[in-house]
Amino acid sequence: VQLQACGGGLVQAGGSLRLSCAASGHTFSSSFMGWFRQAPGKEREFVATIRWSGRSTYYADSVKGRFTISRDAAKNTVYLQINSLKPEDTAVYYCAAATGFALATLPGSYDYWGQGTQVTVSS
Repeated sequence: VQLQACGGGLVQAGGSLRLSCAASGHTFSSSFMGWFRQAPGKEREFVATIRWSGRSTYYADSVKGRFTISRDAAKNTVYLQINSLKPEDTAVYYCAAATGFALATLPGSYDYWGQGTQVTVSS
């Protein structure tokens, strides 16, 4: 499975972005598609995940109500809509694919990773 993330950029606080993650290869083996982020000097943290075959979603408490994860199965693409951006959302955002069937929120549970896209929020 190959993952290509894009959509990051520099935005002002309160703005919005939509990140995309295009999957190719043996995508049928993926059960969950997730987004993580990593700020400078911090560990990679879970943001949101979606079950590839259905509509089940799960979010980190810090992003609930502002972030929305969705997928377009026909395009093999997962999206992360980010609204009401805050400076603390500044990070490199990574998409990832997990082949296990249990809900996956830890980086170690994901088998494939995209290259990351930078999101910078100015105050």
